Amino acid sequence: MNGIEVIKPGALSLLQDLGRHGYQHLGVVVGGAMDEWSHRCANALLGNEEDEATLEITLMGPSLLFREAQTIALCGANLSARIGETELPMNRALLVRAGARLDFGKRIDGMRSYLAVRGGFAVPSVMDSRSTYVRGAFGGLQGRALKKGDVLDVGGVEPVSAASVARLGDKDFVELHKPQVHATALASQASGPAPVRVIAGQQWALFTDEAQQAFTQADFRISPQSDRMGFRLEGPALERRHAMEMISEGVAFGTVQVPPDGQPIVLMADRQTTGGYPKIACVASVDLPMVAQLAPQQALRFELISLEAAQALYLERERALARLRGLVRAAGEAQ
Repeated sequence: MNGIEVIKPGALSLLQDLGRHGYQHLGVVVGGAMDEWSHRCANALLGNEEDEATLEITLMGPSLLFREAQTIALCGANLSARIGETELPMNRALLVRAGARLDFGKRIDGMRSYLAVRGGFAVPSVMDSRSTYVRGAFGGLQGRALKKGDVLDVGGVEPVSAASVARLGDKDFVELHKPQVHATALASQASGPAPVRVIAGQQWALFTDEAQQAFTQADFRISPQSDRMGFRLEGPALERRHAMEMISEGVAFGTVQVPPDGQPIVLMADRQTTGGYPKIACVASVDLPMVAQLAPQQALRFELISLEAAQALYLERERALARLRGLVRAAGEAQ
């Protein structure tokens, strides 16, 4: 039998793509990869469509046995991935021999790694997405995280050629492209609070001057009571100018809601479809991948920017991804 066998499942290993769009009016969450940048880069390195499913690996990684030669890429958190005793290079396309075993060890930085295979993981699409929604028990691999004994099938691509396998020699894996063909890792914060750029939310003016000042000047920490639905923050309480009731309205990835206790919540990939708490801000999309990589008790600090600045940062990030795709195409044509 071919495919990739799960020897150990890891803490929370989920198949994810870019999410289940177009169904929020039915109460279906978008979901998808928490760190969209790493997911898209891993696919781009292999020449995949960016919405092919990748394996989102959280904190403690799985052990995976490659039953056949595969071309893979690993982006995102550094969780000490290795094959045998050799460290696995990140942010690069790699050819892995049949029989090789991928293991993960100590967390170095970040929280989530994304493993892509050429052709993507072959699982049925549910409402136009292969993303796993665990609370709803659908999507991905039977709506759940990996478990021991699972076999992950790969999408419809030709098997790795004998000529390519010959490149391996006696090695378990080799890099496919020259060193300049690699994804750019988002800068990790070695010390100090992570700077997170935000745009003022619809209810920004409803918060007191003191709350607005605290939001942009104080440090907040990620609460251990955080998950794929939302990151609860610990910091100064953000008070409203007056008590109020709100009608629930749509929310987005990165919306910063403030419940009555004044402690903000950053809504993440598995966020609900609507919310009734006032929205003080929304994280700029360019910084969402970095937020998704923050660990519990890690500090962050918000920086208010304009919508125009957020759009410019988004376009700059998209150009960087387009350059990576161009390098991968050129490298493939040269082989």
